[in-house]
Amino acid sequence: MASTADHKASVIDGKAVAQTIRSEIAAEVQQLFKKYGKVPGLAVVIVGTRKDSQSYVNMKRKACAEVGIKSVDVDLPEQVSEDELIQKVHELNATPDVHGILVQLPLPKHINEEKVLSEISIDKDVDGFHPLNIGKLAMKGREPLFQPCTPKGCLELLSRSGITIKGKRAVVVGRSNIVGLPVSLLLLKADATVTVVHSHTPNPESIIREADIVIAAAGQAMMIKGDWIKPGAAVIDVGTNAVDDPSKKSGYRLVGDIDYKEACKVAGWVTPVPGGVGPMTVAMLLKNTLDGAKYKMEH
Repeated sequence: MASTADHKASVIDGKAVAQTIRSEIAAEVQQLFKKYGKVPGLAVVIVGTRKDSQSYVNMKRKACAEVGIKSVDVDLPEQVSEDELIQKVHELNATPDVHGILVQLPLPKHINEEKVLSEISIDKDVDGFHPLNIGKLAMKGREPLFQPCTPKGCLELLSRSGITIKGKRAVVVGRSNIVGLPVSLLLLKADATVTVVHSHTPNPESIIREADIVIAAAGQAMMIKGDWIKPGAAVIDVGTNAVDDPSKKSGYRLVGDIDYKEACKVAGWVTPVPGGVGPMTVAMLLKNTLDGAKYKMEH
């Protein structure tokens, strides 16, 4: 037993990887500008004043500025009608300098998210949520124009850490449209054997224990314990959950879906929260926008 007591998983530094990717993107944006006299443009649409949404949007807009992507800011009031929002999306679809359109979710209750997202032009769907993009992602031999940012970021972390996916057993915890479902499809495309565990799965731990790769996106604080993890497994934690912490000025701290301290003693690789998947999501959004612009300018 002594050996496990000293074991330390390699921590995958998502912040550092994302920074590397941003530098690569900034260089490519420069090249596009030299060649075509234009830079990629990303429209970031936010409805209402939700604190968390605002901070995500500010982060995305700042990240654009950092790599030289022009961000087109669209801030709409909480009470905007569904029709007005769709009208705005159509305007952005028709704007040639906008290569990507992002509508920050969640939208207010009176607006049908599905309806709005399917109005985004498929070649500007940098979030990768258009049903046609998800549909192509699900089909063998088809490629979506864009892969959803968080799932794409998870796979990028694995590949840049030198972790093989092909032939491995992967377990995805959670089946949301934003992470769980698309990340399971990406893993399948990369030739993993994939199981999706969700709220109706009996004894999830017995399934998770067999995984070489675990991607946790359930939104349940520290749900996955250290002894659920196969020794040496790669563990990607997408969860960000606020738990009470009186020692912090804010009164809370962020934790993932995995018990990080315990996981470090067993896993081969593990991503921290914060500083793991989060920064990658934004980096992939910039990458999708760059790719969309490149495609437009070259064709």
